[in-house]
This record gives sequence, C-alpha cells and structure tokens, in this order.
Amino acid sequence: MSEVKKIATRESYGNALVELGKEKDNLVVLDADLAAATKTGVFKKEFPDRHIDCGIAECNMMGIAGGLATTGMVPFASTFAMFAAGRAFEQVRNTIGYPKLNVKIGATHAGISVGEDGATHQCNEDIALMRTIPNMVIINPSDDVEARAAVRAAYEHVGPVYMRFGRLAAPVINDTPDYKFELGKGVLLRDGKDITIVATGLEVGFALEAAEKLAADGIDARVINIHTIKPLDEEIIIKAAKETKKIFTVEEHSIVGGLGSAVCDVLSEKNPAPVYKIGVRDRFGESGPAVELLHKYQLDGEGIYEQVKANI
Repeated sequence: MSEVKKIATRESYGNALVELGKEKDNLVVLDADLAAATKTGVFKKEFPDRHIDCGIAECNMMGIAGGLATTGMVPFASTFAMFAAGRAFEQVRNTIGYPKLNVKIGATHAGISVGEDGATHQCNEDIALMRTIPNMVIINPSDDVEARAAVRAAYEHVGPVYMRFGRLAAPVINDTPDYKFELGKGVLLRDGKDITIVATGLEVGFALEAAEKLAADGIDARVINIHTIKPLDEEIIIKAAKETKKIFTVEEHSIVGGLGSAVCDVLSEKNPAPVYKIGVRDRFGESGPAVELLHKYQLDGEGIYEQVKANI
C-alpha cells in the first residue's frame, strides 16, 4: 500500500494564492510579519508589488485590508488564528463585517495541533468568535485539495470570509475525480445507517479512521465533511439526524460555540436529535508535540472511536 500524501493546509493556502494571483490582478496579500509561517512568502516572491507586510500590527492590517477592499482590490489578510480572530476581533467586526467589505482572512495555526507553541497560540475559540459576526462566511478545509478550492471560492464570494488553516500536515482525502467544492454544502464521505459523525478541518481524516474502527465492531457510521461552518448545510445535517437518529460532531476547536454548537442550533429548532460534541472540552491547550496532543485530547482516530463507543 502506498503512503498517503500529507500536506499542511497553511502550505495549500500559500500555493493557492500564487495560482490565483496569476489569474487575478486585483488580488493583494497582507501579512503581519509572519509570511514564512503563514506561507504567504511564496506569494511575496512571485508578486512582491502585491504583498504588504504590515508588521506586528494585526488590528491595523485589518483596517488596511478594509480600505483596499473599498478600492476594488480583493485583500487576503493573513496571520495566526489567535491574532486574526482574537487580537483583531473588534476591527474584523466593525471595519470588515459591519460594512460587509470584500476582505478574506487567512487564519493559520489554528487549534491544538499548533503544538509546542502552547495555549497562548492554540486558538480553539476562533470559529465561535467569527460565527457571531453577521455577514461572515467561515471555511475550515480538511486537506490540500479542499484548502485550494476554498481560497478560490473565497475570492469569488463577494463579502467577508474567514478561512481556517492548520500547521500540522493533514492526509489528502479529497483527491478524487468527482470532488467538487461548493460553498455552504457538506460532503457525504461515507454512508451509514447507525450513527453520523459530522467533522470539520483536520478532524475529517480522523473521523474516517474512527468509522473504520467502528465498522469492525459492527457499527455503521456515516461521515459528513462540513468545510463551510457558516452558512451551515442544514439539509445534510437534518437528513442525517432523521436517518441515523444520533449525531457526533468532531472539531479541533472548543465544544463551546463551534461546529457542534452550530449543529445543535439547527437540530434543536428543526429536527431534535441527540448530539454528542467531540472537541476541546472547555479548557486551554498546552505545549507538546501536535500528534501527542491530539491523542491526549482524544482528537485522533482512536480518541474519536473511543468517545463514540462510550456515548452511543
């Protein structure tokens, strides 16, 4: 068996910007002194006149991005999720969301898989924060294929978009001939009749692993990839709840305010069904190797499997 290809979605972000930049003259990239880490450095090398390093001034960067958007440019403001959603929240809300400006935010290094950088940089609250901003679209791609497609979809969408990318290399799972990225539409990756696992971002690959383990125990798990958390694909969620009766949500994010909360919001109103949320359980992260942290927080394939088995 050949080894599964792995690539960090932050790498995909940088590569996609270069590809898109060759086609779109009005695309401009901003960064906050982190171009090597966010991977926008590859865009800077290709298009130095369309890359702006704003320095360690993320709030100011969001204001600059908003100003550029009013001139017809399509700015991609890039920094770590902790700084994009956390430090610059007010500017994102008031300067980008409120006037519904055409700004794209590329937030890298999200979740506990940031690893050794520890709790201060492991942003597990960004989806919750961005969900509260009217007009904000939120995309959390699962792999390289999806991340590249997400960048293009973000450019084509008129309005603010928050994109969440990871530091850890993720397995490529969407390299199929029939793969199609559609903003606001979930993807059925595996059908099943007993339960449904709804996953997003890095956790999609682990959810598929868990489904294989569950199958060996005679549990037929449906797996749904939700790459767009806002707007959420309500139809695919409601259908799964009706057909499998119980939902498990999986995210590399706090269980407060993220994907699990979004799914609960929909089902409580339109089709009540039991939901068990798998994620970071209302606590801060800690420093350590990413793979070990994912195992400790039960966010790898084995951890998801164990939590589903315990709560089925």
